[in-house]
Amino acid sequence: MPSVCGIVLGAGGSRRLGRPKQTLVLGHTTLLSWVVGNTEASSLDRVVVVLGGASEETRASLVTTRAELVSNQAYTSGCASSLLAGLDAARGCDAAMLVLGDMPGVDVSVIDHVRADWERHRPAMAVTSYRGELGHPFVFSAEMYPNLTGLHGDKAVWKLIEAEPERVRPVAIDRPLPRDVDTWDDYVAVCQELGLPAPSPAPA
Repeated sequence: MPSVCGIVLGAGGSRRLGRPKQTLVLGHTTLLSWVVGNTEASSLDRVVVVLGGASEETRASLVTTRAELVSNQAYTSGCASSLLAGLDAARGCDAAMLVLGDMPGVDVSVIDHVRADWERHRPAMAVTSYRGELGHPFVFSAEMYPNLTGLHGDKAVWKLIEAEPERVRPVAIDRPLPRDVDTWDDYVAVCQELGLPAPSPAPA
């Protein structure tokens, strides 16, 4: 059976939110811990969590059972730097699945479905399609690692996917595209979607 490593990208600087979103309260845990918990509970063989912004505070609040934590000191240069840090730790796996640390709607069933589909078809790249809208998680076969290591800045992975559509397999999920948390309004909406108590008003 091929091995698939999950790379949780949790190194963002939370510029639009104004405080570390990784540590936002979500139910009985934090936003990043919620995502890591889903990833650890899935069928993925390994889990790597990339930290950067507010690293000490995030580490102190993070709940994990089997994830390997790696640090990305260059997180301000864009998401590609976090991907590279995660890939360094994921060497030896047949594929890497990218999971956004601020998208708690990507649950165990989504992760397992995308992984199983990749195993059946073994495309170079797999992208989740939520009722026709493309989103995370992504899966990259090991053959794509050299292409990934040359990426820079934000949205670089999307540019790679768009540049080689013939190597991309959409994996259909019959649900709306999950929301990622970039602003306080996103945070409130995610809590509502997950059936969790609404947070206090946004800090001034």
